[in-house]
Amino acid sequence: MGRGMLRIHLGAAPGVGKTYAMLSEAHRRVERGTDCVVAFVEHHGRPRTEALLHGLEQIPRRELEHRGAVLSEMDLDAVLARRPRVALVDDLAHTNVPGSRNAKRWQDVEELLAAGVDVLSTVNIQHLESLGDVVESITGVRQRETVPDEVVRRADQIELVDMAPEALRRRIAHGNVYQPDKVDAALSNYFRLGNLTALRELALLWVADRVDAHLQRYRSEHQVSAIWGSRERIVVGLTGGPEGRTLIRRAARLAEKGAGGEVLAAHVARGDGLTAASPEELAEQRILVEDLGGTFHHVVGDDVPAALLAFARGANATQIVLGSSRRKAWQYVFGPGVGATVARDSGPDLDVHIVTHEEIAKGRGLPVARGARLGRSRTAAGWAVGLAGPALLAVLLSAVDPGFANNMLLFLALTVAAALAGGLWPALASAVAGSLLLNYFHTPPLHTWTVSDPRNIVAIVVFVAVGAAVASVVDLAARRTQQAARLRAESEILSHLAGNVLRGETGLEDLLERVRETFGTESAALLERADDVQPWTCAGRAGRGRTVERPEDADVDVPVGDHMALALTGRVLPAEDRRVLAAFAAQAAVVLDRRRLREEADRARALAEGNRIRTALLAAVSHDLRTPLAGIKAAVSSLRSEDVDWSPQDTAELLASIEEGADRLDHLVGNLLDMSRLQTGTVTPLIRETDVDEVVPMALGGVPEGSVALDVPEALPMVAADPGLLERAMANVVENAVKYSPPGVPVLVAASALADRVEVRVVDRGPGVPDEAKDRIFEPFQRHGDAPRGAGVGLGLAVARGFAEAMGGTLAAEDTPGGGLTMTLTLRAAAAECPEPVPAAEPERQPS
Repeated sequence: MGRGMLRIHLGAAPGVGKTYAMLSEAHRRVERGTDCVVAFVEHHGRPRTEALLHGLEQIPRRELEHRGAVLSEMDLDAVLARRPRVALVDDLAHTNVPGSRNAKRWQDVEELLAAGVDVLSTVNIQHLESLGDVVESITGVRQRETVPDEVVRRADQIELVDMAPEALRRRIAHGNVYQPDKVDAALSNYFRLGNLTALRELALLWVADRVDAHLQRYRSEHQVSAIWGSRERIVVGLTGGPEGRTLIRRAARLAEKGAGGEVLAAHVARGDGLTAASPEELAEQRILVEDLGGTFHHVVGDDVPAALLAFARGANATQIVLGSSRRKAWQYVFGPGVGATVARDSGPDLDVHIVTHEEIAKGRGLPVARGARLGRSRTAAGWAVGLAGPALLAVLLSAVDPGFANNMLLFLALTVAAALAGGLWPALASAVAGSLLLNYFHTPPLHTWTVSDPRNIVAIVVFVAVGAAVASVVDLAARRTQQAARLRAESEILSHLAGNVLRGETGLEDLLERVRETFGTESAALLERADDVQPWTCAGRAGRGRTVERPEDADVDVPVGDHMALALTGRVLPAEDRRVLAAFAAQAAVVLDRRRLREEADRARALAEGNRIRTALLAAVSHDLRTPLAGIKAAVSSLRSEDVDWSPQDTAELLASIEEGADRLDHLVGNLLDMSRLQTGTVTPLIRETDVDEVVPMALGGVPEGSVALDVPEALPMVAADPGLLERAMANVVENAVKYSPPGVPVLVAASALADRVEVRVVDRGPGVPDEAKDRIFEPFQRHGDAPRGAGVGLGLAVARGFAEAMGGTLAAEDTPGGGLTMTLTLRAAAAECPEPVPAAEPERQPS
């Protein structure tokens, strides 16, 4: 059975109607005879959402006990056993109750899809992992429940459930999303008009990018070459001249006028020497275009206008930005220029902008030969001069005869002109034709092919030899110029490639895409196999076209070692291109090896961290845990001794020693277990409104009486926290402060409200901590300075910070004025925390 299909209803914020849209889609499928079941949908007692559940089969939920409460989750095993055609799973980013098979609901969905079950699900844009920081900067609320972007991107269908911010606020005001006592807080905090507008824009742009990716894949699969102006893509043609920065900025301004506009800077390196590209200037322009959010592309093509237009059409661009020509007026005799040619050949689907700049008409050097050697147009001109020129000159000289020597010089000048225009063979033809005409019209006896004067024979022979020599020199110079220009283009491409690879900016797929663009092929793939008898596998691929399973099936293949090859399809490359292609292939192998080494390094780093923690744990068990155990055992052995008659006071001291050792042991074991839970990500706080002035006093049970001074006002706002985790975090911080405070100097625990958060400060007058160690003291198994072994295993502050961050807060260390250390625990005020709703309905539109 194949993999199931995933359809996601994406919303900009809670309450826009995602669950309602999902349930409506389920009813439509049931009416068509599709087997649909509700795996998990929470209606929260809202009648209109609950009404949509009627008529749909619901899989009974699994109940799990957590911290004395019974919670219900989706019964994954029951859904798999039922194996419906379609399953409804609400809230894709939900974190499952500890004890479930998977930590996240999206992992449950992956199992359903792997089993061939289609899934309908919902998610809000703020739960995408990559947007966490952006959403927090907009709303001030950090989303703890997230789903990897790739999970959502892989969905077969994504439906945006959209609603205007004003309409959503009306829905909330009507009581259709929150209970009436929560409406004012929601509207004045998370659901402010600016927040909703920004979240809506995020959702629209994210979906637009997703649609664009689908469009590109469709165009590749169906080999669509025509431009579809679905979004503004602006290609900037760069010559490497100083005007490139002006063009890039102009293109960026054009892109800003259309939502989702994209800038692609393209430099065409060709083998004819017409482009005087500066590598330093191109490097600066590449940095500029990337700073402005665009991308830089290096393309090889002998015909610059054709290569630029092919790149633009391949990228589905809608506009091309070019600079006005830097050539001087007289240089236009060699052709209309790139800008005019691109504008002429662009067709109706591409807009061409010619941008003025300060370098206009300042010159860009003499144009040299184009094409292989001199190009068709100049070769044709050379043949015209070499064949027609001598005949016209002979007719002209027949009317005015300046003398044999001058006639010969004029024919020689014509031969040189033919050599400059067309190279060797037109010049040789001109020399032969000129010598024959000289003999016929200007060498006695006239109008015959015989030569009577031996000196004239020598002159004609010298004339032919000089013409051939000049033609050979010009042709050789043209070849060397073409070779030098091609080598320069290759060096620019290779230096750009090497720079990207060395900086680690190019992934394997990006590099293969660059290969495809550079050589104008349909696809590029890196194939590898374990040995000579194993089948080939594809390590990476870019572009469209047929899938290549073996190097022999490709139009061009370049081996990389014994068991790897770069394969290209679409056209056969000339032999001179294979040198650069071999460099690309070698770099592709390097990128692949580096990616695998990075993966191995990550695994090794994780193993090393695990080994470090295990080593520290063994050290803690071998010493710090055995110390209280040894004290307890010694006290118990003393009490059980029959040959000693202990007094009541001695007995009480021994019992107190046993109790103290047991408390210490309980504290150490508790920290070890808490650190283990934090390392495995199984800490799931139950956030609710909590009074700080009630929790903090309970956290002081483990410190001596009188060692702490409290300053926690009763008028503090409630905080959004887990009371149990907050108490444990405060206890660890206070115990650490008391441990390092001077005898007789109490630790101050003070709390205050600041904007939408509450800060609890634990101030001690101990030795303090240097700035460079303030972050290190929060790492597991760390003791600062010369703390004795009996001071603990170094987990208290690490656990405290872990619990604080799990509740959406922070724990930081700073210097106490006058000496000492201040630990500041920051928590969100309860009014700033909006629980995730399952929206109900309002009259004009049904909710999720």
